[in-house]
Parts: sequence; structure tokens; C-alpha cells
Amino acid sequence: MVHTHAGFAVAGRPTRTRRSAVALAVALLAVAALLVLSGCSSKPDVVPSADAASVDVAATVTVKDMTFTPATVTVKPGQAVTWIFDDGVVEHDVVAADGSFVSELMTQGSYTHVFTEAGTVNYSCSPHPRMVGVVVVE
Repeated sequence: MVHTHAGFAVAGRPTRTRRSAVALAVALLAVAALLVLSGCSSKPDVVPSADAASVDVAATVTVKDMTFTPATVTVKPGQAVTWIFDDGVVEHDVVAADGSFVSELMTQGSYTHVFTEAGTVNYSCSPHPRMVGVVVVE
């Protein structure tokens, strides 16, 4: 028989209360891990870049220092936006909220998309969802 004193087992074994606390902590960590992983959704399929040399590029957005600059651009239907990636070793992409354009992850290079319909298209960077931008087509 093991006796307890001040929450500790005299014979060096944890008390039932301590075992329960450890089990609860492990369960909470498992739940937290599942919540984090459930927030990771798969990225939509890449939409190939347009050839910037053969389309009317009306706006250029720089992807650098964890921001899209400028954050909002305005183009006309039939015009394109080119994103220039230049953020060292940090990979970024551009993903339209409506799925109309999705670039590859890249550290250097560019991606061009032609906008055919009037409207407002919100976009973000999938690894950095706080990086957001807007294309207004009017």
C-alpha cells in the first residue's frame, strides 16, 4: 500500500491526481495539434501564368518583405497584373479567394494573370494568410 503526502506518493509513484493531470495535459496537446492541422487546407491547383510579353500588363505588384506592394491595383477587363517575387529565401504565392488564379510557390520570378470580368478579386499568400491584396477590375 502506498501512502501519499502533499500530493506525492511516498514510495515514489505519482498519485492518481497527478496521473490524471498528466493524461489531461497529453489529451489537450493532442486536441491542439488536431486543431492546428485542421486549419491547414490544401492549396488549389496552380493556374498557369500568362505570357507577360504577349498581354497588356496594366499593373505590377512587388512581393517583398512579406507584403504585396501596392496592396490594391485597378485594371480594365482584358488587362493583366504581374506579380514580381523578390523576397530572398521566403517562398510566396498569390491565390485568388475565388480560385481564378493560383501561382506556384516561389522566392524569385513572376506570375501574370489576365482579368476578363469586372469585379473585385481578393487574394492572399497561402503560407502567409495575413499577406493580402486586391485587384479591382472596372
